[in-house]
Amino acid sequence: MSVMHPVVPSAARLSLPSGGTDFTEAWLRNRRLSEHTRAAYRRDIAGWLAWCETRGIAPLSASFLDVNEYGRALESTVDPRSGRPLTPATVARKLSALSSWYAFLVKLRAVDGNPVSGADRPQVARDHSATVGLAPDEVDALLAAADSATGPTAARNRAVIALLADLGLRVGEVVSLNLDDLGYERGHRSVRFVGKGGKPRRRALTPGTAAALDAYLAERPTSAPVPALTAASAAAEPMFVTASGARLDRHAVFRLVRRLARDAGIPAWAKLSPHSLRHAFATTARAEGVPLEDVQDAMGHADPRTTRRYDRDRHNLDRDPAYAIWAARARRRG
Repeated sequence: MSVMHPVVPSAARLSLPSGGTDFTEAWLRNRRLSEHTRAAYRRDIAGWLAWCETRGIAPLSASFLDVNEYGRALESTVDPRSGRPLTPATVARKLSALSSWYAFLVKLRAVDGNPVSGADRPQVARDHSATVGLAPDEVDALLAAADSATGPTAARNRAVIALLADLGLRVGEVVSLNLDDLGYERGHRSVRFVGKGGKPRRRALTPGTAAALDAYLAERPTSAPVPALTAASAAAEPMFVTASGARLDRHAVFRLVRRLARDAGIPAWAKLSPHSLRHAFATTARAEGVPLEDVQDAMGHADPRTTRRYDRDRHNLDRDPAYAIWAARARRRG
């Protein structure tokens, strides 16, 4: 039996109900996404709708030419954090979100086709990461700056930096953690979280990271002592909070990383981000000989090519497979 899809009345093709909010929320509910990703996608769609409104373009009647013009506008938009134009990767991500949104509208028969599918998207080099990375000694210096800091948020900040540096978590994954995400598994202290794509994931905590978390939780501001929380309340209780008990946000973590990097004397401190620590995690892991597959699994990458971008030593001629083939041939002949 064929499944009938709801048909959106033709009048709706000229304007978006509720300014597009209803369509956007329905689209997000239809996908398995982390809350951080949902928030980013909401901003992406809101940006497109606002751009259309300023130009008198009906979003449901937009063509690929309109999307192309929007893409050029994005490429000239200055990122307030970096003071530089948006990177090709950021523009490509925003257009990818827009394409997914329109694909959903096609399924609802709100539009006849996806205007993004025919648009010109920026080329993103899979073999390169635009993130400003950190050398291992710079990560050590940043951690030392966190350890030497004092004040009411020092313990919290040390725990946040430890999760970013030792586990390579994304900033959205860190700030979304709740108290009940900590646990034990097969003799390991562990942490559970929702990764990119809405996939549930878990990672082992290093002894140093576990100690930093324990020290923070011992003095974490809360309306009730942590041990007295019920399972239900702990599930909704954010792990990292401000002095008022609100969940710590990703922008505060951005500022924290740069402040500590500046205190540590790292030259590129003004260009760093929490992702710089994730970058350093992957780069150092590969340099220490951790197999690509293990690094890929730890970082939650679906495509190994994404992980390989962080392996900055992969072009070292010492690793040219020609040497291994020549050595094997020499052994056979010997």
